[in-house]
Amino acid sequence: MPKVMSAEEAVRTYIQDGATVAFGGFVGAMVPEEVNKTIQELYLSTGSPKELTAIYAAGQGDSDQRGLNHLGEAGLVSRVIGGHWGLVPRLQKLALENKLAAYNYPQGVISQLFRDIAAGKPGLITHVGLKTFVDPELEGGMLNEKAREAGPLVERITINGETRLLYKALPIDVGVIRATYADTHGNCTFQREGVTAETLAIAQAAKNSGGKVIVQVEQLVEYGALDTRLVRLPGIYVDAIVVAAPENHMQTFGTGYNPAYCGEVRVPVSSVKPLKLDQRKIVARRAAMELVPNAITNLGIGMPEGVAAVAAEEGLEGMVLTTEAGTIGGIPAGGKDFGVTINPDCILDQPYQFDFYDGGGLDVAFLGLAQADEKGNINVSKFGPKIAGCGGFINITQNAKKVVYCGTFTAGGLKIGVADDKLQIIQEGRDKKFLKEVEQVTFSGEYAVEKGQPVLYITERAVFELTPEGVELKEIAPGIDMQKDVLDLMDFAPIVKDVKTMDSRIFQEGPMGLGK
Repeated sequence: MPKVMSAEEAVRTYIQDGATVAFGGFVGAMVPEEVNKTIQELYLSTGSPKELTAIYAAGQGDSDQRGLNHLGEAGLVSRVIGGHWGLVPRLQKLALENKLAAYNYPQGVISQLFRDIAAGKPGLITHVGLKTFVDPELEGGMLNEKAREAGPLVERITINGETRLLYKALPIDVGVIRATYADTHGNCTFQREGVTAETLAIAQAAKNSGGKVIVQVEQLVEYGALDTRLVRLPGIYVDAIVVAAPENHMQTFGTGYNPAYCGEVRVPVSSVKPLKLDQRKIVARRAAMELVPNAITNLGIGMPEGVAAVAAEEGLEGMVLTTEAGTIGGIPAGGKDFGVTINPDCILDQPYQFDFYDGGGLDVAFLGLAQADEKGNINVSKFGPKIAGCGGFINITQNAKKVVYCGTFTAGGLKIGVADDKLQIIQEGRDKKFLKEVEQVTFSGEYAVEKGQPVLYITERAVFELTPEGVELKEIAPGIDMQKDVLDLMDFAPIVKDVKTMDSRIFQEGPMGLGK
C-alpha cells in the first residue's frame, strides 16, 4: 500500500545519494514541480540527495528556474541523460563547466527505452539517430569531456545485415512522476492533464528495476471513488503519493488550467488569434502551402508553431496536427504551453506516439531551421557553448514522409517590412544560417537522400529543396535581389536552375484563401 507523504518526506525516504532518477513531463505539462523543487531545497539545506543520475525524455523547464532547472546545483547531479537541454539552462551551465557527465539522445528513444527497461531488455534497438551526432561514429551523444571519459551509452550493431543503434538500458532507482487524482490505494487518473507523457513507462521501469515511484497529485480521494475507466496508473506501481500545492501543479508552466487542453470542453477555433504579418507569419504561410488534405502532421517548437495559427486563420480542414507529446488532432499550443493542444481528439502516451512516428506514420513534419549546410544537414542542437539538444527532432525528421524546415534566412537582429506585396530587408541579421558545414548534425542530408525523402528549407525570402545533387534554390520572395540578398549571404553555392517567385499572397494582409 502506498504512503501519503509530504514532498520532503518522500524525497528523504526514497531518493538516496547516487540514485538514478527518471523524471516525467513535457516542457511544463505533467511536471512534478513540487517534488523537483523539494529535491533542490533538501540538497541546499542538507547536502543530500547528491550525485544523482537524472534521465528524462522531453525538455522539462521554463528556461529559467522551474522544472529540471531545480537540479542545477553543483554536486546534486553527477550525470544527466536528456532528450532536450534548451529549457534547462541551469543544467546546461553545469554541463559546460564539466561538473557533470552530459548526454543527449533522441526524446523518442528515451521514452521508449523506459518501456524496454521495464521489460528487462538490454536496451532499445533502432535506426533512429544513424548518421547524426548521437551515432557513435560521430559524437555518440556525449556533450562534454566528463561524458567522453565515461564513454557512450549507445553502440552500433548489425542485425540481419543492417546497421542499427543499441541504446543501452540502465536500472531506474526512482521514478518521479505526476497524475491528477490518486485514491488511497495509489490508483491514479490523468484527466486534467494536457499530456500523459511517459508516466506509465517510468513507473513500470522503476518497479521492475527494484526501485520506487513517487507520484505528485492534485488531490487525494478515497479508494473506490475513481472511475476505473479513467485510471491510467495502477496503485501497484506507486510507493509515495505527494499532494501538491496548486502553484506547483499547474497544467503547464504557462497556464493554471485550461479545460480545452485535456478535452473537458471544446472551444471555437476562432479563439486562436491570427499572427501579425512579420517574418514568422511569412514563413508559416509558405510552409502551410505544403499541407495536403488528411495529412498527419507534426509541428516543432518555435517558428513551425505558426503553421497552426495560419491553418486556423485560413480555415484549413482535413489535416490532423499531432505533437510528439502524444496529442492527436486539435491545434497545438505554443510557448510555455507547448506540447498540449487546444481541442485534442486523443492524448496518447508519448512512447506510443513515437512508435507511430518512427514507423513512418507522419505524412509531413514542420521543424525549425537553425543552421543548414551544403549537404542538406541541419543543426538545431548545439551552437557554440549553448546546448539546445535534439528533443524529438531526430525521431521526427528521419521518419516523416516529407520534412519542411522553417526559419529566417539570417539570425540576430533581422528586420523586415512588407509593402506592395513585396518583401523588404530593413536590417540584415548578423549571423548566417546557410553554412559550409553545420556545428552538429541533428539531421543528416545524406541519410535523407539515401531514403529518397523530400526535404524543403523555407525562409522569409527563399525556398530551397534537397536533391541528390545538393541543395537547390527553388523560389525567392518578390522584392528580393537573388544575388545580394540570398547568394552572397550563403557560405556555399546552391544549385540554381529554374527559380520561381514566391506566391504574392504570402505578403498580403488578411487571409490568403488557402482553404478555398
